[in-house]
Amino acid sequence: MSILFPYFFRRCAFNFFLIISVFSYSVVGQDISLGESLFKANCASCHYLGPEEKKLIGPGLSDEIFEEYSQDWLYSWIRNSSEMIESGDKQAVEIYEEYNKAVMTAFPHFTDSDIDNILAYIKQGPPEEVVSEVAELVAGEEQSSNTLILIILAIVTFNIILLVYVKNTLKIAAGLNQGGFFQSGLAWVRLNPPVIVLSSILLVFTGMKGCWNSLSTIGVAQNYQPEQPIAFSHKLHAGEQGIDCNYCHHTARDSKHAGIPSVNVCMNCHTYINEGTITGKQEINKIYAAIGFDPSTRTYIPDYEQQPVEWVRVHNLPDLAYFNHSQHVNVAGVECQTCHGPIEEMDEVYQASKLTMGWCINCHRETEIDTENPYYHDLHEKWIDKYHGEDVTVDMIGGRECAKCHY
Repeated sequence: MSILFPYFFRRCAFNFFLIISVFSYSVVGQDISLGESLFKANCASCHYLGPEEKKLIGPGLSDEIFEEYSQDWLYSWIRNSSEMIESGDKQAVEIYEEYNKAVMTAFPHFTDSDIDNILAYIKQGPPEEVVSEVAELVAGEEQSSNTLILIILAIVTFNIILLVYVKNTLKIAAGLNQGGFFQSGLAWVRLNPPVIVLSSILLVFTGMKGCWNSLSTIGVAQNYQPEQPIAFSHKLHAGEQGIDCNYCHHTARDSKHAGIPSVNVCMNCHTYINEGTITGKQEINKIYAAIGFDPSTRTYIPDYEQQPVEWVRVHNLPDLAYFNHSQHVNVAGVECQTCHGPIEEMDEVYQASKLTMGWCINCHRETEIDTENPYYHDLHEKWIDKYHGEDVTVDMIGGRECAKCHY
């Protein structure tokens, strides 16, 4: 019996049965971090890491379910579920019927160790949510610095005026001053040139600092948060569901641009998920309208004139700057959050970092390279020999050369 199913449904079934034997399996000695990578790349688009009733396309995956399945059965199912269904395996057929006859993709290349690592990650359970406050702290520090200068200037000015007033009042009371406040003030200025010079310097410095801060914000789009044509929540998809960034932005590892995912990528899941947990059917219907999909029959409309989703770009470097995603993601191992902020916590994406030249240079000054990476052995062997035993930063191997980013 040969049955064809959508790609994502086959992946769902694969992920569904990865966790069946968790209770009977020991995770000691397994690589949980590798299991996490495999899970996010193959499972998270269809499954939550949590209780079974927390369903996405398939059930939630945890160590509380499916104790009756043996480890050997799991290995066979994961590597070729279709073969088990066709053989009439009772448990396989039951699951096949329960989940709308969805069959997972065969994964013959998965080793026992790969499967064990995924099970270990699932048994560990979802990590505790960590809320990032880095962007708020940085913005708060800058604002506090400017406010402090203005407060100091105001206090100095107020004290000068107060002293002049008190001195003039005392002279009038003693009968020593008949010239009035204005004449007394001029006399005080002539008698106290150091104070006047100091106040003038402070005033000029504060004005220049204010002008510099204003000029420095030109072209800086930090906290820019445009309204998008579809209310796509990264918090829901990347945060709660744990979908790996590279599942949608798959070109980030291999090219200059991270890329905007096509609607076809959305349809991998939303062919069957036609109602969201936040906006219901309203936003998902916009996807169907763009690609020409009828959710009632789950078929594409023939001869439909498809319309692209006109996403609004959030992170946009000037044309004079060259940035390569693959160099940073593949070679340097930079996490998405380093530049894009806590993207997994954003319902609506905004630019968390300044992305200015100074911001980039500072990162190159502080970021150490992995000297064990063969990439650096091939291209920067002389630098590694020169700085042998030291912590080598990007800056030390030419990371501040103009032509690296401007050419």
